[in-house]
Amino acid sequence: MTTGVRQLDPTPGARRANLAVKAALFGAFAVALLVPLDHLEGKAMPARAPIFLASAVLVPLLARRRRWAPYPHVADALLAAPFLLDTLGNLLGIYDAAESTDDVLHFLNWILLVAAFHAFRFRNVDDRRDALLLGYGFGALAIVGWEALEWLVSEDGIGGADGLALTYGDTIGDLVLSSTGGLVGSLLGLRLLGPRRGPAQ
Repeated sequence: MTTGVRQLDPTPGARRANLAVKAALFGAFAVALLVPLDHLEGKAMPARAPIFLASAVLVPLLARRRRWAPYPHVADALLAAPFLLDTLGNLLGIYDAAESTDDVLHFLNWILLVAAFHAFRFRNVDDRRDALLLGYGFGALAIVGWEALEWLVSEDGIGGADGLALTYGDTIGDLVLSSTGGLVGSLLGLRLLGPRRGPAQ
């Protein structure tokens, strides 16, 4: 019996949700790059665009090349969703309006990112035994890479972006919040996207 993400991927709901996330992400960047908005000054939106939009085109390219069937709508949507939320946070001025926005999104986005990891993994792997720690480890590695990237484009890093000033406290807080979100995402991914436990398991 097909269960978990294998059951969700072929559904019309998964396809519609995926298309909605992609359309919103491209639309948000079209506004951010083409409309002069004061609150986006110093947010390095042109530098973000290639990386963020790559999240929306990477899976379709791989799926076409490798002829994945059914198409991984769940994983595709979950991978792009964190980049959409971050973009909307800047575009709508939420980051500036609420100081806790960055903390909330670090936690929430890593739930989505690690869930995407499980959505990819459980398309091909039925073994649940190592899934929790694998997802958690993936999330931890991802936040280390993200913080390194932020440093590269910060005021003190290679890019020297205006307005992206990082502190030791912010970096440690982001590492803790994101890795914790990754643990929650791994738990949810295992429960909602993994194969169901059979009577003999």
